[in-house]
Amino acid sequence: MKQRIAVLGSTGSVGANTLDVIARHPDRFEVFALSAATQVDLMLQQCARFRPQFAVMAEEGPGRELARKAGAEGLATRVLWGPAALAEAASHEHVDTVMAAIVGAAGLASCLAAARAGKRLLLANKEALVVGGDLFLSALKQGGAKLLPIDSEHSAIFQSLPEDPSTWDARVEKIILTASGGPFRGRDPATLREVTPDEACAHPNWVMGRKISVDSATMMNKALEVIEARYLFGLPPQRLEVVIHPQSVIHSMVQYRDTSVVAQLGTPDMRVPIAYGLAWPDRVASGAAALDFHALADMSFESLDSRGHRERFPGLALAWDCLRAPPGTTAVLNAANEVGVSAFLERRIRFDQIHHVNVATLDAVPASKPQSLDDLLALDARSREAAGRVMARWAT
Repeated sequence: MKQRIAVLGSTGSVGANTLDVIARHPDRFEVFALSAATQVDLMLQQCARFRPQFAVMAEEGPGRELARKAGAEGLATRVLWGPAALAEAASHEHVDTVMAAIVGAAGLASCLAAARAGKRLLLANKEALVVGGDLFLSALKQGGAKLLPIDSEHSAIFQSLPEDPSTWDARVEKIILTASGGPFRGRDPATLREVTPDEACAHPNWVMGRKISVDSATMMNKALEVIEARYLFGLPPQRLEVVIHPQSVIHSMVQYRDTSVVAQLGTPDMRVPIAYGLAWPDRVASGAAALDFHALADMSFESLDSRGHRERFPGLALAWDCLRAPPGTTAVLNAANEVGVSAFLERRIRFDQIHHVNVATLDAVPASKPQSLDDLLALDARSREAAGRVMARWAT
């Protein structure tokens, strides 16, 4: 029987790559539902190709436009819109697997819905864990869902860990996440105030959306990944480490108690972890090029304490600070960062001010452990308001 898949965030880079892998295996996978924010024409193309039962747009305007265009083309896809429709698609009884690829906190509610419905959940939205934390883990346990990480780093760690999670604490010394260093790895920190959005989005190895590209340039993406790894794998923060690996060939590593290191290697192509998640525990062709070890350049590694990286990427340390702070603090950091990155992309603040937005918001918003989705959304809203006030003071 084919695996029926809901791809949430199908018009983004992870969503598009997911559909590419699905299309390579029509005997194994079929698309049951797609979702997007505002890209009506691209969603229409995806509906015409994959013929899903449902297509969900984030808001009514794009939803009605898609419904009109889909009707004109004779498509049988049912078009819905809004958060409730998104949660319905994620938890639908006919869905086997949910690819959670909506960027930011906007994807949290649908992730929780899929978790509570016991779906096989492929998590490309790191914010579900960064914001949801223990509440999200409780939803997974409550629903009996299977969580498979899709971020290249967390997929690499998952592939490198023992199969039995109950042995991880005893057998594993530490988890080592690799970071490329982004486009500014060698740049003079004093010049970062001059960075433009286009420069920040020009990643040397990966093709990604603009928000995550900026996070890679500040290395806030790695801070969020450290937080995600804490919740995914259960090791304490002091056993999580980051090393800069510019070539992006080793995607992450696990060091065992006997000092052996197990790593996952591959080309920097998101279709590799996507194919692994879709087919797990099997392996299927991803469409990515294989590593050519004869042509592979030397692999290098840099400590965060070398070459001015701590000064260049001050936001990375916030991961450990937030994990030591009261529950809910990681949600505050995520909200502040989303606001700061958005303002930078709109050229309302400088690149180097994103970190100052994050720090000032963490200082301004007292965190408390969220007990429900409403608590999380309220904390997220308070944090965004505080981040906005920080930037408003700069404008006066």
